[in-house]
Amino acid sequence: MQLSVAARTDVGRIRQGNEDSLYADASESRGLFIVADGMGGHAAGEVASEMAVAIIADELTALETLDAPDSQGRVAEALRRANDAIYRRTVLEADKQGMGTTASVLVLSDSGYVIGQVGDSRIYLLRDGVLRQLTKDHSYVQEQVDAGFLTPEQARYHPYSNVITRCVGANEAVEPDVFAGPVQSGDVFLVASDGLTGMVDDRRLQQLLSSNAQPRRVVDALIAEANGRGGLDNITAVLVQVHAVNAPGRD
Repeated sequence: MQLSVAARTDVGRIRQGNEDSLYADASESRGLFIVADGMGGHAAGEVASEMAVAIIADELTALETLDAPDSQGRVAEALRRANDAIYRRTVLEADKQGMGTTASVLVLSDSGYVIGQVGDSRIYLLRDGVLRQLTKDHSYVQEQVDAGFLTPEQARYHPYSNVITRCVGANEAVEPDVFAGPVQSGDVFLVASDGLTGMVDDRRLQQLLSSNAQPRRVVDALIAEANGRGGLDNITAVLVQVHAVNAPGRD
């Protein structure tokens, strides 16, 4: 498959440090993209997000292919391994207690995409001019939306909008959401922390992602937009444009 990729993380306008981490790697056969948004303060959030990205990337890049029937299971296992390692540090190191991280993983190959997610870092797909959020936030406000107590617009501005209900490393076990779908030429994927999606609404995201500009310019525009609206959190964006998908069985 043929991909164009750009990735960047930015501290934002308010925070003193950056607790987001990312990974972006594309080859002729597949791409692996990860965004993690740490929490815990005193540099612990940065530690958690860096550990999650490193462990997940190591687990998944070691595989020869993710086209096998157990590909979703391997992504889920990578997230669980990251959870185990981070949780052990929270138990053994007093200054790491309470740390954790979101983690959203996107694997692309000619046979389709596989997504693994814990937390509220999001993965979007722009296809045929329509933007769709593929992941579902593990958050308090999303639960309230699902229950009919809040509208999506109310959830965006709710004082507890940054409270997540599931993360990597906070508990001994974690259950990631893992699913798969088809990929086609012309698709545009965005993997982002809530420092972007919490500041820039979906309509504006769609406008920016629909640009014909090079991926680096689009990522820069996304981060500039989030900073222009306040930059209240660290901002991370990984943009992947799919130019060609090989038919299964072809080199």
